[in-house]
Amino acid sequence: MRLVLDTNVALSAALGDSAPRRLIELATEGAIELFSSAELLAEFSEVLQSKHILYRFERKRQSAPEALALYEALIETICPASIAPTASDPDDDAVLACALAAGVDLIVSGDRSLRNLKSFHRIPILSPADALAAINARA
Repeated sequence: MRLVLDTNVALSAALGDSAPRRLIELATEGAIELFSSAELLAEFSEVLQSKHILYRFERKRQSAPEALALYEALIETICPASIAPTASDPDDDAVLACALAAGVDLIVSGDRSLRNLKSFHRIPILSPADALAAINARA
């Protein structure tokens, strides 16, 4: 199964949240494929450098650069499609454009406003928990 993770899901996974972390584990096991774009990776890298996120990594005795390196090793970086503005937040359009170009099966987001779209070009937009349920249902 092919997925695009919104930056908030990638961050939650890096910080150890259960459902997002399981998605990373499935990618590590080769059970799913993850796709991203240079724009989404730049956003993830920027968020990882914020003071409050760095503090959370320090408290867990983890490294933000290592989290970024792991994520980069798991994803295939693609050139996003050109799309008309669709989401209420322009940053979310980057997720949609990446998903369309990669031909993914699911878009995974913790962002309620993005999930409220329900789908984009017939690609379901699900929460991490719902994405795991969909993956398990296909297995």
